Amino acid sequence: MSLLGKAAVAMWWSVRPEQRAEFGDWHSHEHFPERMSIPGFRRGSRWSSTTDAEGFFVLYELEQYEVLTSKGYLDRLNAPTPWSTRMMPHHLGMVRSQCRIVASFGGGIATSLATIRLSPQAGRDAELQTQVSHMLGALAQKPGLTGAHLLQTDTPRTSAPTTEQQIRGKDAAADWIVLLSGYDADVVEAAIADPLSTSSLQSAGAREASTVGRYRLAFTMTPQDVAAL
Repeated sequence: MSLLGKAAVAMWWSVRPEQRAEFGDWHSHEHFPERMSIPGFRRGSRWSSTTDAEGFFVLYELEQYEVLTSKGYLDRLNAPTPWSTRMMPHHLGMVRSQCRIVASFGGGIATSLATIRLSPQAGRDAELQTQVSHMLGALAQKPGLTGAHLLQTDTPRTSAPTTEQQIRGKDAAADWIVLLSGYDADVVEAAIADPLSTSSLQSAGAREASTVGRYRLAFTMTPQDVAAL
């Protein structure tokens, strides 16, 4: 999965079982087409957790960082549809990070994805970025894997929370994010164990705590798909 563009929005949340069917319908048939119609949005993908029955990960890939503050995007965030307004309160434990893509290796769409949320130790930002980028470049070429990426949260300065944020409540944010995708879930899992283990990342300059998520692809859409509807 080669990331398209130079920025992204990465999001994690939970949806209770009784809301999942409607959530899937809304997110696939209204929300994704709406987002992919915004200038600068290149691809959206939704992933279901393989370890948490309620968990999702969603990634929007953006042409440029400036899309995050564009009129097209902010207009949508501040004018949710009636269906969106009804669904937003069901996004539980939202972690939403507006990111710059620091390193991206690989190509294609895969079925398995791991996300690792981490932070650098004080004064070791450059060292961690260099070492993680080197590891990801090597992993992207490994059989069973298709893409390896490093994102760093860089939240734009805005005057006030958007309407969607106000409906959901306060969102949390990640710091640095590693994405590892593949067509073989066992190989993805092995990479999490080593070389992307907590101890390996600590040695490279990461803090002690990292949060790992494991997902399978549920749905993906591009602007070309919207045009074909």
